[in-house]
Amino acid sequence: MTVLLRLFAWLLAAAVAFATLGPPDTRPHSDLGQDGEHALAFVLVGLAFGLAYSQRRRISSAIAVVLIGVLELLQLVAPGRHARLEDFVVDALAAGAGFALSAALEWGFTRVRAGFGTITRNGPAE
Repeated sequence: MTVLLRLFAWLLAAAVAFATLGPPDTRPHSDLGQDGEHALAFVLVGLAFGLAYSQRRRISSAIAVVLIGVLELLQLVAPGRHARLEDFVVDALAAGAGFALSAALEWGFTRVRAGFGTITRNGPAE
């Protein structure tokens, strides 16, 4: 399962990198607007990496912020693209929210599993 999560996270990151650096007309558009699209993409990236690398979530989130900055700076040399501080802030905060969501989900799943552990054959333990 971890291998699939990691593969999905990296494929998602590659898709976001292509959408960020590729030709502007190939980037998907939605009714969310530019900030909404950025937020959704990077929440999903943060969530995917947070679940895939849960034992290294803090360092993964720090690396993600650095790489988001690198992606933004690379837009300076990408034809038809522009680097903006606002985009970096939205992307970094959204990725952080995704990592936080992954931690909350893991905590919730752990609590649910622990609750199931208290059930005995004759019903809940007292």
